[in-house]
Amino acid sequence: MQVYLPIAEMSVNILVLLALGGGVGFISGLFGIGGGFLMTPILIFLGVPPAVAVGTQANQLVGASLSGVLSHWQRGGVDTRMGGVMLGGGVVGSALGVWIFGILQRLGQIDAAISILYVLVLGSVGGLMLVESIKAYRAAKNPAPALRRLHQHLWMHGLPWKLKFPKSRLYISVFVPLTIGFLGGVIVAIMGVGGGFFMIPAMVYIVGMPASVVAGTSLFQIIFVTAITALLQAVTNQTVDVFLALILLVGGIIGTQIGVRFGMNLRGEQSRMLMSALILAVAVKLFFDLILTPSDLYGLEVLR
Repeated sequence: MQVYLPIAEMSVNILVLLALGGGVGFISGLFGIGGGFLMTPILIFLGVPPAVAVGTQANQLVGASLSGVLSHWQRGGVDTRMGGVMLGGGVVGSALGVWIFGILQRLGQIDAAISILYVLVLGSVGGLMLVESIKAYRAAKNPAPALRRLHQHLWMHGLPWKLKFPKSRLYISVFVPLTIGFLGGVIVAIMGVGGGFFMIPAMVYIVGMPASVVAGTSLFQIIFVTAITALLQAVTNQTVDVFLALILLVGGIIGTQIGVRFGMNLRGEQSRMLMSALILAVAVKLFFDLILTPSDLYGLEVLR
C-alpha cells in the first residue's frame, strides 16, 4: 500500500510507516525518551530528505510523548515543576535551533550537518551512558555497605536562585534545569529529536533526579518543546510533512502505551544500559554511512 508524501515528494509503504511509528513509540514509552534519535535516522534511511525528516519528526513526537506522559502521570511519575523550569529553557533553545537550522539549509549544508551531529552527539552520550550503566549494574549486584549519595555534588549545585522540587526531593539552583532545557531545545530543533537521549542522562547524573520521575518528566517537557519546534519549522523552513507525521503518530501512540507497561518492570541501570546500546548502534550506522562510498556517486536535485 503505497502513499505519496507531498512535502517529502516520494511514495512509501504505509504499513512500513505504521510499523516504524509503533516500534519507535514502544522505545519511547520504555525509556521515557521522544524516540526521535531513532525515528529521524530511519526516515533518512528510507529516503526521506533529512530536512523533512527533522521537521516532521518534531511534529510526530508531540502525540507520542503525550501518550506516554498520561501513563506516567497515572503512576505519579511526573515532576511538573521541574518539567516547567526545563521547558522555559527549552523554548528559547528551540527558537535558536530553528534559526541555525534555517541558516544551514540556505547554505546547502543541512544534510551533512544533521548526520555529523547525530554521530557526535549520539556517540558521546551513548558511550558515557554505557560505561556508567555497566558500573551501576555491577554495583547493584555487589552493593557496598557504606551509604551512597543520590548524586555527586558538583560546582553547579552551589549556584544561586535555588528552588525546591518536592516531587524529586531536590533543592537546587534554577540555572541547572534551565540550562539543560535550553541545550535540549537546540538539539530538538536541529536534530529532529525529542532530546530525551540527552535530557535523561543530564537529569539523572547532573540534576540528581530519582529514576521514578525521570522518564515522565522528560516526556512532559518534550511535548511542549517539540510542539513549538514543529510550528517554527513549518512556518520558517516549510519542512513539515503533516501526512507523514499523522501516519507515524497512529502507530506511535499504540506503541508508547505498550512500552510504558514494559518499562515499569525495568530497573534504572538496566533501562539505561539498553538505551545506551541502542543509541550507540544508531551512531555507528550513521558513521559508516558517512565514510563509506555511496552506491550512487552522483545525484540531481531540482531547486524550487
